[in-house]
Amino acid sequence: MTTQNFLGKENYNISSETVSESCPSNIALIKYWGKYKDQIPANPSISYTLNHCKTNTTVEFFANEPFSVQTFLAGNEEHKFAEKIEKYFRSIEQYLPWILKGKYIIKTENTFPHSSGIASSASGFGAIAKCLISLDETFSGKTSEEESLKKASFLARLGSGSACRSLYNGLVVWGESDEVEGSSDLFAVKFSDGEIHSVFKNFNDWVLLIHEGVKSVSSTVGHGLMNTNPYAERRFQEARENFVPMKEILKSGDMNAFIKLVEHEALTLHAMMMMSDPAFILMKTGTLEVISKIWDFRRETSLPLFFTLDAGANVHLLFPNDGSEDKIKTFIESELLQHTQKNGVVKDVMKF
Repeated sequence: MTTQNFLGKENYNISSETVSESCPSNIALIKYWGKYKDQIPANPSISYTLNHCKTNTTVEFFANEPFSVQTFLAGNEEHKFAEKIEKYFRSIEQYLPWILKGKYIIKTENTFPHSSGIASSASGFGAIAKCLISLDETFSGKTSEEESLKKASFLARLGSGSACRSLYNGLVVWGESDEVEGSSDLFAVKFSDGEIHSVFKNFNDWVLLIHEGVKSVSSTVGHGLMNTNPYAERRFQEARENFVPMKEILKSGDMNAFIKLVEHEALTLHAMMMMSDPAFILMKTGTLEVISKIWDFRRETSLPLFFTLDAGANVHLLFPNDGSEDKIKTFIESELLQHTQKNGVVKDVMKF
């Protein structure tokens, strides 16, 4: 399958339409950091899809009007976002030949706070891609749900790489890996539920809002700095290698090994930032204090509370619903919330 023929269609019967879609965010366990042309990942990644943190989007399409894009975020018009979406639409015309033949009014809302360490670009572009595929099928005929999701994942990737993983529930893989059948650099695939131990299917993700402001270095710039990072190639190889133990861990239910690998991946992501040129640090003092307390708590209690990080200061607290969650939640609320801005926490669970 090539990018050239994946979405190509002809003989569209264009009409004006309104479609609405929702898409959740996701949190990577094996991280994607570094990419090539056309949003091709430098290494495969695997993520959990969240349940409550999502983007709800409505696209109004007015056919045969001059091409334009107008966007509203939570009711407020956003001109810079409109420019970004217009550029995105132009970039995918080869896959949706009708896309520049009309006017768009896009209304979108997140169920989670902005700049919260939850990937709004993933849920946002996922929702827009689902709307585009819905429009495409309205004009040219329905396809199977599986094919629709694959096409939406393909398009979402071209807007935001990690967005392609948000189209599926559960554990999701993006990037070619010998360990995952059907995996691709062009779209994400669902990791087989039959290969996942039950302990990993009922998980919490509480996001501590350590820093709610704009990041000092954007993810786009951070990805670009991997092009000159002297440790980049070894990092990409490590991520590929980590799929071997991850696959076995997910099947066996080895929680201790899972915790070790997930935390290592999070710290490696930020180590790559610190070894870039120029170097940058997105963690804050509160991030490090929370990590230290998590490690102390685990040593003292042996309870499975652990963390992962996105490209920012906020901390994703991961813990299973295995009978120990009440003690873990009490610890979070009494000891960790003090390191956030305004006692900020977003409580979510993984969606299977």
